[in-house]
Amino acid sequence: MNRMGDYKLTKVMVKLLSFTCILAFVSMLFMSPNTALAQKSPRLFGTGEIQSKKLSKFKKWTSVLDRYATEVQSELNKCTLTASNKCLVTKWRIFLKKIADKPPREQMELVNQYMNKWLYVIDPVNYQRKDYWATPKQFLNRNGDCEDYAIAKFASLAHLGFEKDQMRIVVLQDLNLKVPHAVLVVYVDGQALILDNQISKVVNADRIKHYKPIFSINEDAWWLHRG
Repeated sequence: MNRMGDYKLTKVMVKLLSFTCILAFVSMLFMSPNTALAQKSPRLFGTGEIQSKKLSKFKKWTSVLDRYATEVQSELNKCTLTASNKCLVTKWRIFLKKIADKPPREQMELVNQYMNKWLYVIDPVNYQRKDYWATPKQFLNRNGDCEDYAIAKFASLAHLGFEKDQMRIVVLQDLNLKVPHAVLVVYVDGQALILDNQISKVVNADRIKHYKPIFSINEDAWWLHRG
């Protein structure tokens, strides 16, 4: 091939290489944070996710985190058992200490069973509010509804050493009962495991067909679910 041919071929190759680089750059530019997460975690109830770090609109969640940050400091204080004080928070922390050396999956099962013993009480009866998110202390002393179970389980597993970024509170629609519901999801070994006050055992999310997630949330981010 002559020099002119070499020059034209080189020019074409440069254009192709530039175009490939541009495509790669555009792909990186538009890759949302949840894309990387989706590769690590299974699709929750078959849905896609859009992630955001902005938690300011979730006042009930941020409020319960703030309130619990002050309560947790006194959880290990000595408690005197009386007729009016059953030391339920102390008993909970003793329970967690007893299971601290067990395998993670067994810890999840035991925490789910422990919290599911509490009574289901709707917020208008319990707090005279349409919707209230309770701290673990409030839940243990007053019982609660679905998100209160999930929050108490979230706190329990955090105390046991589970990473908070592998757990989320999931707000969803129960398609069978046609009511809103909330559960805790824990991502372990490539599985989305569900701790639910309506189910006695910890189960893989793939086994539940009547839940449609709306959003999920933890201390660092929230996810909008679609599909």
